[in-house]
Amino acid sequence: MDEVAPGIFAHAGVPQYADGNNRGDISNLGFIVGSEAVAVVDTGNSPSIGKGLREAIRQRTDLPIRYVINTHMHPDHIFGNAAFAEDRPVFVAHSNFLSALMARADGYQRRLEEDLGTDEARGATLAAPGQTVEPPPGVPLRLDLGGGRVIEVTAWAPAHTNNDLTVLDTATATLFAGDLVFLDRLPTIDGDALGWRKAMDRLAALPAARVVPGHGPASAPWPQALEPQRRYLTVLIDDIRGIQKRGGTIEQAAEQAASSQRSLWRLFDEDNPRNAVTVFAALEWE
Repeated sequence: MDEVAPGIFAHAGVPQYADGNNRGDISNLGFIVGSEAVAVVDTGNSPSIGKGLREAIRQRTDLPIRYVINTHMHPDHIFGNAAFAEDRPVFVAHSNFLSALMARADGYQRRLEEDLGTDEARGATLAAPGQTVEPPPGVPLRLDLGGGRVIEVTAWAPAHTNNDLTVLDTATATLFAGDLVFLDRLPTIDGDALGWRKAMDRLAALPAARVVPGHGPASAPWPQALEPQRRYLTVLIDDIRGIQKRGGTIEQAAEQAASSQRSLWRLFDEDNPRNAVTVFAALEWE
C-alpha cells in the first residue's frame, strides 16, 4: 500500500489480464482512515486479494471497517468483498449496481474459476449493497469517518458502466475515481462512450488535487490525469464517425479506429477492437 495522502492508502494492480501468475491483482484499491472508522474503496479480484487488503488495514489501524464502497460491478473490483464479511460493514454501491451484477454474475464466477481456480471462485460470495447512491439528479452521499474526515460518494450517469461511483476525501482532496479514470492500461467501454466523455468534464471540476485511478499508478495529479483518456475516447469516437460517414463496416472500425493511439496504452490490441465495436453500434443511432 502507498500512503498517497495522510490517512489515504492505495494499491496499484498490474496492467494485465487476471491469471495464476498475477493472482488476479489487476486493479487499484484502497482505504481511508478517519478518527473513528475506516472506509474501503474496492476490494480486488478475489477473496485472497481482499484478505490481503484487510491485513494491510489491520497493520495500520484497529478502527472498525464501517464501509466497503464498490465503484462499479466489474469483478476485479468486487470479488474481494467476502474478506470483509466478519467486519459487518455497510456495502455501498450505485443504485444500478445490483441489477448490473446479477445479469452477469454466473459468467463472472465461471471466469474467476477459469482464471484463478475453484477455491477462489467458491469463496467469492456476492452481497447486495446495504446503501445505494442515485445518479444525477441524485446528490452525493456524505460519510463521516470522524476527525473531520468526510468522504463524498457520487453516482454517475452511464459512462464506463451504468453503475460508476467516485469517492472524494474532502480532507486531503483525494479522489478515488474507480474505472472512470484509466492510466497506462487502455480504457474499456462497458457503458456509454459519449456519456463517459461528458462525465470527464464534470470530473475535472471536482475539487481534487490527486486521483487514485481504477487502473494505473496508485495516484496521479488531478485533473491532468484525465487527458490521456480524454484523447483516446475522442480519437476513437471521431475515427468511428468518419468510418461510418464513408459507409465503412464495423469490422473496419475494429481494425482501424484509434490506431494512432496504439503505442500509448497497454493491452491496446486486446481491448481496442471491442471498444470500437461497442462505440460503432452506439453511434449508428445518432
